[in-house]
Amino acid sequence: MATNVFTQSPNYSPFLNRDHTPQQKHNLGHLSLSENTSKKLVISSSVMAPPIPSSPLAPPSSSSSSLVAPLSRAPASNLPLSRVWREIQGSKNWENLIDPLSPILQQEITRYGNLLSASYKGFDLNPNSKRYLNCKYGKKSLLKESGIHDPDGYQVTKYIYATPDINIKPIQNEPNRARWIGYVAVSSDHSVKRLGRRDIVVTFRGTVTNPEWLSNLMSSLTPARLDPNNPRPDVKVESGFLSLYTSGERESKFGLESCREQLLSEISRLLNKHKGEEMSITLAGHSMGSSLAQLLAYDIAELGMNKRRGEKTVPVTVFSFAGPRVGNLGFKKRCEELGVKVLRITNVNDPITKLPGFLFNENFRALGGVYELPWSCSCYTHVGVELTLDFFDVQNISCVHDLETYINLVNLPRSSKSAVTEDNFRSKFLNKTSEMMFPKGQRRALRLRNAATKAAYLLCSVSNQMLYYNIF
Repeated sequence: MATNVFTQSPNYSPFLNRDHTPQQKHNLGHLSLSENTSKKLVISSSVMAPPIPSSPLAPPSSSSSSLVAPLSRAPASNLPLSRVWREIQGSKNWENLIDPLSPILQQEITRYGNLLSASYKGFDLNPNSKRYLNCKYGKKSLLKESGIHDPDGYQVTKYIYATPDINIKPIQNEPNRARWIGYVAVSSDHSVKRLGRRDIVVTFRGTVTNPEWLSNLMSSLTPARLDPNNPRPDVKVESGFLSLYTSGERESKFGLESCREQLLSEISRLLNKHKGEEMSITLAGHSMGSSLAQLLAYDIAELGMNKRRGEKTVPVTVFSFAGPRVGNLGFKKRCEELGVKVLRITNVNDPITKLPGFLFNENFRALGGVYELPWSCSCYTHVGVELTLDFFDVQNISCVHDLETYINLVNLPRSSKSAVTEDNFRSKFLNKTSEMMFPKGQRRALRLRNAATKAAYLLCSVSNQMLYYNIF
């Protein structure tokens, strides 16, 4: 969904906020730990961690070793990744790895988060650049230029582009054109032994440009119909995400194929190239990108691309950072039937994770948790297991959706406190907004007024998505 939800600038990037002041880093909220029927873990902290190393596998140092507090050892924690990678990829729905958070799973979340961050760091948003809306770097140098600790661990094989199929004037006055949204990479020969398999990775950045924003606002459910042999009309997804996934440059004779066609073609090629090897398919996305990752995961499994005769099924796993809901109950059930695994890393103060379906969602589809209500098939529903963070900075509200902040918070010390549920999210946020409306002391008045203004935009986006048209 949206990377720039907290700012009026369409060119906002989540990495603009990496250099917080020490005072700003002390304004993050408390943290807690709880479990519900979806195996939710809530992790909180009162202090923002300094930037972590670009990879959790980097050599330990005095500056980085203190970032991660000692954790209780989960059963898989005593074994190397090569032995337990299937569990880390969710083969057992992360049982005994979430509460407490396994150090190996913590490492893998951070590693995939760093690979995902390259999709932001490489995106060229300079209108005067020849690479505008494309990647600034070549495939061979992207990971190195993005600061990945082991750039040779993966080889980027293809860049992925998406075309927003929408043009509303005067908000969007330029022709639709494909935008670079991520890449496909495969683990190199020297990393296969450490990982325990050949890993195909696909990353998707979040919303940055105006047309992507507009696609996100098409908040209506529509049948996915990705398998021509079995349309499954009961499996419905958000129309804006589906449009971004399936639309191509139709106006141009030599235009790019749809995001879907590019991805399925490349993944099929890599599966055939490494046929007979132990393999995994890992999809990592932030915000809007996590929606595309879930659509691709469902698509691969529905078409049976990950199943080969006489071979083990290739596991398909999604690491979703700050992701919104994607589809209805039918979509969730079908993903579970197909064995698609989704680990959602969320922040209770991030409104994007509450959308779409802020009011009518999985929490409102059953009466007393027993009787299905008639409209349950039309309710948006999250998929997978949730690992929840809890952070908030009154001086920099946009941090609640920032990918780098998410990665940093996964590596903070844990504490076990009362849970923050979605039901009290509204009142909690309104209380914080009210506090900002009444600053103490004239020296902080301007800063708090700006924070209150950003909070107003944030609240509007939660209560009524269409008010976004007034933000530009």
